[in-house]
Amino acid sequence: MAAQNDMKRDNRIAGNNDEEVSEKEALPNPIQAAAASALSFMLGAIVPLLVAAFIVDHMIRLGVVVATVSLALVVFGWIGAVLGRTPLVQSCFRILVGGWMAMAITFGQTKWIGSFGL
Repeated sequence: MAAQNDMKRDNRIAGNNDEEVSEKEALPNPIQAAAASALSFMLGAIVPLLVAAFIVDHMIRLGVVVATVSLALVVFGWIGAVLGRTPLVQSCFRILVGGWMAMAITFGQTKWIGSFGL
């Protein structure tokens, strides 16, 4: 989808009229993209905080947070696939694996920083 929009943008800049681009086929709006990103980050941050706030035991909290966030990542992938008209499974998988990688890196960094007593 992004490559198709880049080609349309290049055709407009170059003045090529190989394909008629109607006014309804507008390029993505950066304000809408920024607002959607801010909203998804906010909702994505609230999920683990709400879950972690009610569980005292560290190991149980860690497992429940990972499971809950994984479910939320799949839901966000599904929403992105529907809105972006992309393949559902591919989008959900990409978002889920990216989120797991981000969680693993963050967990590793906090363990590493904590070992120095900063």
